[in-house]
Amino acid sequence: MCNLYHHRAGPQMILDFTRAMTNRAGNLAPGDVYPNTFGPIVRKGEDGKRELVAARWGMPSPHFALKGKNYDYGVTNIRNTTSPHWRRWLGVENRCLVPVTRFAEPDPASKVEGGRTPIAWFALNEDEPLFLFAGLWTPWTGKRKAKEDPADHELYGFLTTEPNGIVGPVHKKAMPVMLTEPDEIELWMTAPWEEAKQLQRPLPDERMVRLEQITA
Repeated sequence: MCNLYHHRAGPQMILDFTRAMTNRAGNLAPGDVYPNTFGPIVRKGEDGKRELVAARWGMPSPHFALKGKNYDYGVTNIRNTTSPHWRRWLGVENRCLVPVTRFAEPDPASKVEGGRTPIAWFALNEDEPLFLFAGLWTPWTGKRKAKEDPADHELYGFLTTEPNGIVGPVHKKAMPVMLTEPDEIELWMTAPWEEAKQLQRPLPDERMVRLEQITA
């Protein structure tokens, strides 16, 4: 499960890459993004044009997962798109693009006895160019943390799929759905679900790498 990723692309690069028209997210300082914090997404705005905004990472949880809690920390990764819980958000009005330059998975196999579990980072190549996760977003009202008051939120998460040969040795259950080409972006943002769902597949091994050295 991917619960950490990094972006360092500036707003104009994201706007150009996604063919978005409006920046409503500000300057977008680069950095790591963790669950229940804010990250940039590109979605279709009320005027029908794509816009760059900031939203909170973690879609609403299924009711059974709350276990009686009066707050919802959210679900970051979405795999079972046949679930009624997720089907309500699969239309184009709730799809989004999540800008990323690298993402992490826990790497327990590399753990040193007595130490913390390290993480492995993945990117398209060593230069960490911009790519996108295939995301979903929704408005939501409630508490995100036990000590927060109820409020209106805009939430997002992204799809996962079976891992490829690069991610699989570290995390054998899943990897994020990665979009790298203009036609993939257009398909995700405009096509009916029966067509767009073909994108829920792993990126080919030869199109990504595990990073050996991490830069800021």
